[in-house]
Amino acid sequence: MADALKISALCKDRGKTQVLHDVSLTVAAGERVALLGHNGAGKTTLVKSILGLTPIHGGNIQVAGARPGSRQARAATAFLPEAISFHPALTGREQLTLFAQLAGARENVADLLARVGLSDALDRRIGTYSKGMRQRLGLAQVLLGKPSVALLDEPTSGLDPISRQDLYAIIDELAAKGTAVLIASHALTEVEARTDRIAIMRKGRLVADDTLEGLSKQAGLPTRLRVRATGHVDRVMSALGGQRINCASVEILCDPAEKMEQLRRIAAMGDAVADVDITPPGLEDLYRHFAQEETGT
Repeated sequence: MADALKISALCKDRGKTQVLHDVSLTVAAGERVALLGHNGAGKTTLVKSILGLTPIHGGNIQVAGARPGSRQARAATAFLPEAISFHPALTGREQLTLFAQLAGARENVADLLARVGLSDALDRRIGTYSKGMRQRLGLAQVLLGKPSVALLDEPTSGLDPISRQDLYAIIDELAAKGTAVLIASHALTEVEARTDRIAIMRKGRLVADDTLEGLSKQAGLPTRLRVRATGHVDRVMSALGGQRINCASVEILCDPAEKMEQLRRIAAMGDAVADVDITPPGLEDLYRHFAQEETGT
């Protein structure tokens, strides 16, 4: 698939401070990429650079083959900011109709508002909307037209659990239609299951960019095996090693390559073992590994 968004060796200075250091990142058409990082890692600056809202001082960005901020790039990009704001005196229908006219989009506004769960509020003034409802209206704006690139900054902010599931279903639809989706988020458990690739920033640098499986291999973090004993836990710990968790369980950390050998040793204990839980490194573990400071703090 072609890269709808291509960032090459991007550098950005703020005064004497370099806030982006040689950042290179691509998002292909139909791909969903999560952009993670602590506050101040450079995520917002990167998004502003893609939108053409702030100048860059090195490298190159192409949005659907165009320069950020150009007419072609603006037409190809949809953006949902975290702190979204609309005119409070307009209704949801009026606001989205205005956006559709500006974008030259032909979608049915009422259908779009229904798609994001606002069919009961389309003729209410936006000033009466909750934060979650405003977020839904912003998502309806993203759906206007057929954007090549969608930039979503903390898109689930203010949404309840059911609404979050609905939002990711819409993101899946966007990607299925060929939109390249970049999601800046702190909601690790959400993006772990709903994105194709994870990009992690630290102090203005891109320190990781791969699938969850690829990041796991790079990090080399251990797999956790929690063994629950049938009787005396000391017998299990004596045979397998590890750390006693409570009066019934032992936790063993092992290299992924050693997992099967450990499982064979556990199976050899027969009825002494009641159950085994296997927990590979999750995104939270990987994020902590790659986003930690160089001092290890």
